[in-house]
Amino acid sequence: MTENSSQQPASNPELPTTYAPADVEGKLYERWVERGYFEADAKSEKPPYTIVIPPPNVTGALHLGHAFQVTLMDALTRRKRMQGFETLWLPGMDHAGIATQNKVEQQLAEEGKSRHDIGRQAFVERTWQWKEEYGGRILGQLRRLGAGLDWSRERFTMDEGLSQAVQTIFKNLFDDGMIYRAERIINWCPRCMTALSDAEVDHQDDAGELVSLKYGEGDETVVVATTRVETMLGDTAVAVHPDDERYAHLIGKRIKLPLTDRTIPVVADTHVDPEFGTGAVKVTPAHDPNDFAIGQRHGLEAVTIMDGRGVITVPGPFEGLDRFEARSAIVEALREQGRVVAEKRPYMHSVGHCSRCKTTVEPRLSLQWWVKVETLAAAAGDAVRDGRVEIHPKELERRYFDWVDNLNDWCISRQLWWGHRIPVWYGPDGEVVCVGPDDEPPTGEGWFQDEDVLDTWFSSGLWPFSTLGWPEQTPDLEKFYSTDVLLTGHDIIFFWVVRMMMFGLYAMDGEVPFKTVALTGLVRDEFGKKMSKSNPNAVDPIDWMDAYGSDAVRFTLANGANPGADVPIGEDWVKASRNFANKIWNATRFALMNGATVEGPLPDPSEMSATDRWILSRLNETVADVDRFYDDFEFAKISDALYHFAWDEVFDWYVELSKTTFFAGGEQAKVSGRVLGEVLDVTLRLLHPIVPFVTETLWTTLTGGESVVIAEWPKDSGFRDEAAEKEIELVQQVVTEVRRFKGDQGLKPGQKVPAELTLTGTALAPHEAAIRQLLRLQPAGDGFHATASLPVAGATVALDLSGTIDVPAERKRLTKDLEAARKEKAQAEGKLGNEAFLAKAPDNVVDKIRGRLAKAEADIERISAQLAALPQS
Repeated sequence: MTENSSQQPASNPELPTTYAPADVEGKLYERWVERGYFEADAKSEKPPYTIVIPPPNVTGALHLGHAFQVTLMDALTRRKRMQGFETLWLPGMDHAGIATQNKVEQQLAEEGKSRHDIGRQAFVERTWQWKEEYGGRILGQLRRLGAGLDWSRERFTMDEGLSQAVQTIFKNLFDDGMIYRAERIINWCPRCMTALSDAEVDHQDDAGELVSLKYGEGDETVVVATTRVETMLGDTAVAVHPDDERYAHLIGKRIKLPLTDRTIPVVADTHVDPEFGTGAVKVTPAHDPNDFAIGQRHGLEAVTIMDGRGVITVPGPFEGLDRFEARSAIVEALREQGRVVAEKRPYMHSVGHCSRCKTTVEPRLSLQWWVKVETLAAAAGDAVRDGRVEIHPKELERRYFDWVDNLNDWCISRQLWWGHRIPVWYGPDGEVVCVGPDDEPPTGEGWFQDEDVLDTWFSSGLWPFSTLGWPEQTPDLEKFYSTDVLLTGHDIIFFWVVRMMMFGLYAMDGEVPFKTVALTGLVRDEFGKKMSKSNPNAVDPIDWMDAYGSDAVRFTLANGANPGADVPIGEDWVKASRNFANKIWNATRFALMNGATVEGPLPDPSEMSATDRWILSRLNETVADVDRFYDDFEFAKISDALYHFAWDEVFDWYVELSKTTFFAGGEQAKVSGRVLGEVLDVTLRLLHPIVPFVTETLWTTLTGGESVVIAEWPKDSGFRDEAAEKEIELVQQVVTEVRRFKGDQGLKPGQKVPAELTLTGTALAPHEAAIRQLLRLQPAGDGFHATASLPVAGATVALDLSGTIDVPAERKRLTKDLEAARKEKAQAEGKLGNEAFLAKAPDNVVDKIRGRLAKAEADIERISAQLAALPQS
């Protein structure tokens, strides 16, 4: 329990009869920002709490995935702010190299131009203009959602400070021998015309073809199989296992490569699996990573057969064809020569696609810049293994280790114009100079800067410390690094989480970038299907916020957030959350109209009724539960606990049980009014991080406080009253059982029935008025005739149903239902007792019949009890 003696309730507080989110949300948010509630102070002596936001792409708009993660991060930071932490949640955007460049190129295409027509400098200037005009709309949408971000610290991955950080870490890594330039097989997107890292390639099963080809002649024939026939133009060897006796006579010899005037050697390499296929593989070093490694071991030539757009460049009949056109043409040419031994269509196999444009990726030999990741990745793995960084839920650690323990060197150069240009200059005599932010680049004839830019994830990998001022030792960096929580989707562990871990540990002398990684699932529709713009199930969260309010969207998202699990969401669930917000509003309005107050200290428990002590005991239990769930990032449990406490226990039970007290007035009404004020005060503060707008309006009206944003987070006082809880449980049992009986008899919930209550000798006696009020039970006056008697919770409730139901008709209806239930039971028992049937029937069919039997037995018991309770005619 808490006291609010410093707060003064508003005089004659009034609330509109209905809650209209659109009338309050925007105004409240601007007031919060204007008053600086979200701004963090690096000079504060409060303990710091920092969350790093996954920076949305500058091209982006708010989707449900953003809304989901932002809601959870906002809940964490709002709670910590209320707990007295100096809380920093810093906003910003990612320049999104490929995505943004594509947007501007599309604009140019509409004008009949390409980026090459206007040149690099003009293109970059135009992209900045695009960013200023169209970029960042998502940040305004985050405000609409209620995100409590410190807008005074907004950053962009290509602003001056972050660009300095990028150049600094590149220079440091280069000087340490951890960045190098080399020809390697890379993932190449012929649509985006740039290299991609492994993490930017999505693999999916495609229906292709597997073609078996015959190389060589006579006794020197070898059969190889491939799904990429066009690459045979770049073959420079056939490889077999050195112990494969079938090909021992060919090792070291050269055989004819079909469709060309070349011969290629047969080499022995242990990489080849003699048990797979024919045991012989074609080797194309310039177009396959495994073949490249074989080529390196055997000194094979690497022949590039296509340009960056996937067009064949080998002189001859296939020159100028697209790679897929060439595939068909080459198969046909080989078929004509009798070289096609077998064809399998469709052949399902895993194919890489560009994660941005979905084009089939082409493995391609290319000169690129790389980060040597061995020591960086080992450090990132050790930080989790030794407990410096904790991953929630723990079972997702394995996915993290699968990536960090098996990382290949990272290709960081991109053939784009928008991004951080690689800070390396080349001289006329082969000089290579890496330039730091404080260095002057070399000048003079023949000197030029590298044309490529850095992978977008290179700069976003610095986000936890570059946004705080690194490489300068700023007060922000000193106060707020390392950050406390990274909350992000499990789908970008490898994109972003691992990168930040590697760079943070390297740049910050082994200090981790965050202490906890809280991984979420993905938002899906109500049927569990992935939401996509190309599917009709895609939802714009702004539409739902317009219709139902931001709080309703936030509560729905948080209510589905189990750690690491995907989140189904449907419009009906948002409507239900809107109804919850309305329930909070209406119940608080009723409370304010009936004396709820936070003025003065709480009365002593000895002055309270059992109902008062019960709700305060349940309140403190809820505070403890919510704190425990927050510590484990169990947002679904937080939401569920608050929903059921607020709706069920406070509004449906405590308020209803207390109505007779409030209506009677007097000292007890004042005591209960103070208790109700306390309960609402604490409940609204507990709800605030998830539903900030409705709670702000209600809390300030109830308490007269400045803002719930800066109110104190509730603490569990330790007050528990088991006796009061058991007493109210008895009341709930009586009310629930009698309500159920009335419903079974076809009576409406509000239908009044004469009743006689025998409560003597039980703890129920003080609650008779409340029980009668809740059950709409009239006094047993003259002519009362008990036609049904219900023993429940040690008490007896006798009801006079004469005149309220047609007893003969009800008995006839129930008897018919009972006969049907008995027939259903007999049929189910007959099937389950038939051994022949059980031997043949599928398990799911047997389980269904067992379910029917259980339901029939329950129906028989229920209907029999209803018949027994009917008046005797």
